[in-house]
Order: sequence, then structure tokens, then C-alpha cells
Amino acid sequence: MRTPSTHLLRILHLASPALPIGAFHFSQGLEYAVEVGWVKNEPTALEWISGVARHAIGTLDLPVLLRLHRAACLGDDEGLRCWGRFVLAARETEELRAEDRHMGSALARILREFDARIPGANPPGYAEMFAVACAHWNIAENEALQAYGWAWAENQVLAAVKLVPLGQSAGQRMLHSLVPLLEEISAQAFDIDDDDIGACAVLQGLASARHETQYTRLFKS
Repeated sequence: MRTPSTHLLRILHLASPALPIGAFHFSQGLEYAVEVGWVKNEPTALEWISGVARHAIGTLDLPVLLRLHRAACLGDDEGLRCWGRFVLAARETEELRAEDRHMGSALARILREFDARIPGANPPGYAEMFAVACAHWNIAENEALQAYGWAWAENQVLAAVKLVPLGQSAGQRMLHSLVPLLEEISAQAFDIDDDDIGACAVLQGLASARHETQYTRLFKS
């Protein structure tokens, strides 16, 4: 039996940076942005993360996650495959696609240990497996979107703390500042039509592509 408290704990479990899916290995272009001086302090780090959240996570990941969540709850494997392929195809660089597949496969392995039903996608994407986890644990749509957004934002802030570098207090200030934006883009995802889904974060795409050949790197490519 699931109680409200265990329901909250399942959300925290899924959004935890301790979840062993390798999210901490990737910077999504932020490392290159620091290398060339686009991001150099707390304000510019917050501006970068907020921009990607608004123009990529909020317009691509979250509306697709909403559709994946609904498909997973209905047992619609074809819908899962369709939207899973869509979000992978929308990734602008090979690095971003590799990250998506890596995290998706890792999350699928964890979910199998918890007896979740995993569709036959090969390899599964991260958003797809996140939706499967939310359906398995009865996490509601809006909570699923907010948890996904928070997990992404926390990893980006942790990357900025390492790379700029910034202090831990600066990281907490940034996360605090991002909460209203994460709530906003989660709510807006419900109003985005299928034809309007997509990302427009040009500098992130460029930074990710350049990061693939960056000479010194802390993060994987």
C-alpha cells in the first residue's frame, strides 16, 4: 500500500542525484561555455541554466515527458516508442544523444530490479524511462514534470559549482532562484501542442558540439 509519505519518498528517490544513472558525468555543453568565458560567475551561470530550462527543457523535455507519462500509464508501448524516438531525434548533438541513451539504459536497469514493466525500446531514452518509473510508482503528471526539471537543474548547478568554480552557497542560491521557473515551465508544458514541441537553445547546441573535441574535460563526451 502506498501512503502519501511513501509517494513523496518515491519522487525524492527518482530525482535524487544519488540515483546511479550517471547524470553527474555530463555537463550538456556547460563545460565548454565556461572554457570560452560565456559562463564565468554566479549570475552568468544562472542565466545559462535558466535559458536552457526555458528554451529546451520547458519546450521539449517536459511536454514530451507529459506524453510519455500518459502513454506509460495506459500501457501504450507504441506511444512510448514514438515519443521516445522523437526526443532523441530532437537532441542537437551526438553528445546529447549519447547522454540520453546512457542515462535511459542505466535507469532501465534499476527499474527492472524494482519489477517495473520495461518496454522493448533499444536503447531506451532517459525521459522514456523516467516516465515508466513515474507510472510504476503512481507519480502524478505535474509532480513528474517538476521532479524531472529539478533533477536536471540540480545536476546543471552542481556542474557549474565544479567548473566555474562556485561555492556551495552560490549553488544553493541558484537552485532557490530556479524554483519559480521550474514551476512555470512545468505548468506551461500542459499547454504546448504536439506541433509546437522543440528546443531553441542555439548556444547550448554549439557548446555541446564543441565540447566533443575540447582538449581538457572533466565531463564525458
